Amino acid sequence: MTRSSTLVAAVAAASLALCAAVAPPAAAAPPRPAPAPVVTRAALAPELTAGRGADVAFLEQEAENAVTDGTVIGAGREAYTIEAEASGRKAVKLLPGQYVEFTLPAAANAITVRYSIPDAAKGGGLTAKLGVTAGTQKKQLSLTSQYAYLYNQYPFSNDPGAGLLHPDWWVTECACVPAATSPAFEPATPFRPMKFYDEERLLLGKTYKAGERIRLTAPASVPWTVIDLLDSELVGKPYVKIIAANVLVFGADPTGRRDSAKAFDKAIAFAQKKGLEVYVPPGTFRIDRHIIVDDVTIRGAGHWYTTLKGSSVALAEPALDGSTHTGVGFYGKDAADGGSRDVHLSGFAIEGDVRERIDTDQVNAIGGAFHDSSFSDLHIQHTKVGMWFDGPMSNVVVERNIIVDQIADALNFHLGVTDSVARHNFVRNTGDDGLAMWAEAKNGTTPTNARNVFDRNTVQTPTLANGIAIYGGADITVSGNLVADTIREGSALHAGSRFGAHPFAGTLTFRDNTTARAGTRELNWNIGLGSLWIYALEGSIAGVRVSGDHYLDSTYNAILLVSEWGVKDLYSMTDIAFQDVRIDGTGTSVLSARVKGGASFQNVDARNVGAVGINNCGSFGFTPSGSEFSVADLGGNDGGGTTGPWMAAWELPNTITCDDRPPVVVPPAPSPWVQP
Repeated sequence: MTRSSTLVAAVAAASLALCAAVAPPAAAAPPRPAPAPVVTRAALAPELTAGRGADVAFLEQEAENAVTDGTVIGAGREAYTIEAEASGRKAVKLLPGQYVEFTLPAAANAITVRYSIPDAAKGGGLTAKLGVTAGTQKKQLSLTSQYAYLYNQYPFSNDPGAGLLHPDWWVTECACVPAATSPAFEPATPFRPMKFYDEERLLLGKTYKAGERIRLTAPASVPWTVIDLLDSELVGKPYVKIIAANVLVFGADPTGRRDSAKAFDKAIAFAQKKGLEVYVPPGTFRIDRHIIVDDVTIRGAGHWYTTLKGSSVALAEPALDGSTHTGVGFYGKDAADGGSRDVHLSGFAIEGDVRERIDTDQVNAIGGAFHDSSFSDLHIQHTKVGMWFDGPMSNVVVERNIIVDQIADALNFHLGVTDSVARHNFVRNTGDDGLAMWAEAKNGTTPTNARNVFDRNTVQTPTLANGIAIYGGADITVSGNLVADTIREGSALHAGSRFGAHPFAGTLTFRDNTTARAGTRELNWNIGLGSLWIYALEGSIAGVRVSGDHYLDSTYNAILLVSEWGVKDLYSMTDIAFQDVRIDGTGTSVLSARVKGGASFQNVDARNVGAVGINNCGSFGFTPSGSEFSVADLGGNDGGGTTGPWMAAWELPNTITCDDRPPVVVPPAPSPWVQP
């Protein structure tokens, strides 16, 4: 470079510097555009679940699809892990100060956050405050693990350091009975941790538009926070009923400082006398015992506004029914006294305080016997069972409820429940079956369940047992449901001749249900179950019709038909028919048959099948004539996977293909089914 060019360059640089010094400051960079929100249903693309599951007011967004500086965990499915209990088997783990940020897909003024934080070192749970930023508004959401974390063997413990509760039981982890083993097996603690998650709701105080962001920031008071998902909702105004028996008039305290049980009793008595409804306005009302209801309608301002909250209260002496505790709940009269009639409860939240499983305790949100009654638009959390009905009883409607974070079932039709329906209920994080019908033949004196329907419900992440379970009964229908992410010793859909139930009679119908990521490893058998599991333990099963079901991403089998080894020569399955079923992805087989009998298949299409299509063990006689279980091909059974067509000619009608534990081939994610 010459001297003149150097000078020119220096002058140019000086000029630029001078211009920069006197130029006005540059405009601030525009805010970064919000990423497009990903809305799912049970962590599935909505088109995979159209017309199935509950119609709900909120939109689900999985944390793993949001913006975060945390770590996505998953997608493991093995029990006792935090990712297995996450919706979609994935979540986001945040260290203190880290965040996950969601873009609202629609206008919203309320959110629900499903999360996990650690347990205390000796159990009992921790508390923390989650930072919530909505637009420029900053709020806090209270988190707790006081209602999470169960350990050990059934009926579980809150103590992470406890030794085996039942050393005389078979333990899969050592393939032994510890009490009969020398030296005795002592598992590492905490042993079999489960129930990691809880959820919390928050009214934001204003409405935010679609495209605005909700940021959740992990607190510093706990070492980590896992965010599973966010539900956003536009909540309407509180419902107001002027002409009614308002509980405030009778002394109820909306601040929750004083117990309002007596005020509720007085309001109910007045309403019955005057032919009025009972109205519960916005507020939090403390109720620490059962409220007995009969011939009354009780309506709140909406479950976002009216909350009935109670503590778990130890009884001085056990009650006649064996209960050692009581708590908030509405109970009908005992069935032996005729039950209650014409009871209608709606529009409020019931929040219990149940932290341990004591099966004799009546600490359910709704209990007893009812006729001609309805339970709708309730939000139920932290009770033992959301609704446990003990019949005989009839004509009950359970609809549009949200039941979450239960120690046991969300709903159970028990003991002679007839002509009743549960529809459009949303269930998440139960500690036992999500929805169940148990036709227990108690001492042979109770009638069977009959003509009941579970229709268009959503059940997600039951931490034990099944999404929907039917134990005996006559002419039962399970239709249009969405069940996802079963975790331990259960399936999405289950029919079992077990637990002392009446035999199945008439027709048991499974129709137009969708399951996802279902069919767990059965801990005691150490085999994979199916998304649909039919179990002949205490009697033969016949008259089952399965049509229109979609089994998506089954962890092991799509269908398991099985009997117990000790009764394999006693009980069978016959008259079982599958029609118009779609199976998209199995870790192992389409059908695993471990029972004698047979089933027919017509227009059952399968793809991405991980093992032999039909794993046929029959009743394990292994005779020269083939399996004791026969498969009838009625035509139209297409598709397959790693071994070719799922229903190949060489498998029919009863070729023995038995493999106890075939290797699992993880299928691709399910996708819309395109007809050829």
